[in-house]
Amino acid sequence: MEDVSRVGTAEAAGAAAPTEPADGRRRMRATVAGVVGNTVEWVDWSIYGYFAPLFAESFFPSRDNATDLLATLAVFALAFVMRPVGAAVLGTFADRHGRQKGLALTVLLMAGSSMVMAVTPTYATIGIAAPVILVLTRLVQGFSAGGEFGSSSAFLVESAAPSRRAFTGSWQQVSVGAGGLIAAAIAAVITTVFDEQQQAAYGWRIAFAVCGLLGVVGLWLRTRVAETEQFSQATQEGRVRANPLRVLLRDHPRAALRVFGITIAGTVTYYVWIVYLAQYAQLTTGLPLNQALWANTIAQGVFIAALPLGGKLSDTYGRKPTMLAFAIGFAVLAWPMLALLSDNFWGFLGLSILGMLLIVGYSANCATVMAEQFPAEVRTVGIALPYALAVAAFGGTAPYVITWLFSHHLESWVALYLVIASLIGVAVYATMPETKGKDLT
Repeated sequence: MEDVSRVGTAEAAGAAAPTEPADGRRRMRATVAGVVGNTVEWVDWSIYGYFAPLFAESFFPSRDNATDLLATLAVFALAFVMRPVGAAVLGTFADRHGRQKGLALTVLLMAGSSMVMAVTPTYATIGIAAPVILVLTRLVQGFSAGGEFGSSSAFLVESAAPSRRAFTGSWQQVSVGAGGLIAAAIAAVITTVFDEQQQAAYGWRIAFAVCGLLGVVGLWLRTRVAETEQFSQATQEGRVRANPLRVLLRDHPRAALRVFGITIAGTVTYYVWIVYLAQYAQLTTGLPLNQALWANTIAQGVFIAALPLGGKLSDTYGRKPTMLAFAIGFAVLAWPMLALLSDNFWGFLGLSILGMLLIVGYSANCATVMAEQFPAEVRTVGIALPYALAVAAFGGTAPYVITWLFSHHLESWVALYLVIASLIGVAVYATMPETKGKDLT
């Protein structure tokens, strides 16, 4: 009772008018730290994929370039295996020691790995140690990425004003998209400034070094922000647990399963529509890949810009209506949208944007609605672990499913794949409790 009384007094004092501008500045700093740090994380994560063809031979020398590249991409895929592990360990760390420390640790691990990549000698110099170091650094990056979503989501949502939680939480996904675009820009600059020989020799190292330096900026920002009120209150009330993961599985299994279910439709549609639609259009309609990629880039820009608006709609009308609009929209429109794809650039661009605007209903909500399922003492691991497992199960298998369908001449079934995932989303979103306006504890 003593602790509760003290917290209540502090909250009453914090509600006084003179502290309101200070609260606004604190929330702004917290949002910037969460967003910028998360952006840096995803620049680091994405840059590996862009430059894999350039450094493949440096680490996996063989007489077959395709074999080199496949080995390098296998390491990329291996990092996805580490994401649930990172979610469990780093989510637990953030629930025991605080969001601010968890955020600092994830960006430190990611940036440190990029710097190691930048300076690792090639196979020709140190032999088998070169690919071993590559594998280890990529595993660390996967481990870090697994903890980042839960830590940044909990931090942003707990730092937000109660009436703006979805708006603030939507910036988690804005930062992911921005990270991908910045990584693409770094790749474009490196491949424009240097010729192919220079890119293979040291251009890719410059890209990883830039990522590492950006990580230093993210780390600096994250070490300068205060801990969230919810975690501080949980600490004062003695609610912080030695083993948050065990508490999650024992006391909150339904909420964890709900987060897993919430993620399925969003992950499948995101990977199909944002990651693979350009290749799908090229294979099925003959649209030149460069045109499809340009349309995809423009549509992603629209998607990123629309995310905060989606958050505002959620704060006004609720989580369930906006997420149901996404799931029902894809369940109804997936088949006609894919059927209407043609080799016309503008038609493809319009359909790409339409699909991405529907996905805003999920992406603008996901960080917030997941955070609202749990109390502070298990919030980070509660978000991170089921989300990482769902992404590994449904995002990690999406390329295989689509490739299998194409190899069996079942391209039209891609729409069915989207419809089934969307109907699962409809069932989950329709039955979950509405959490708009819920008090975070």
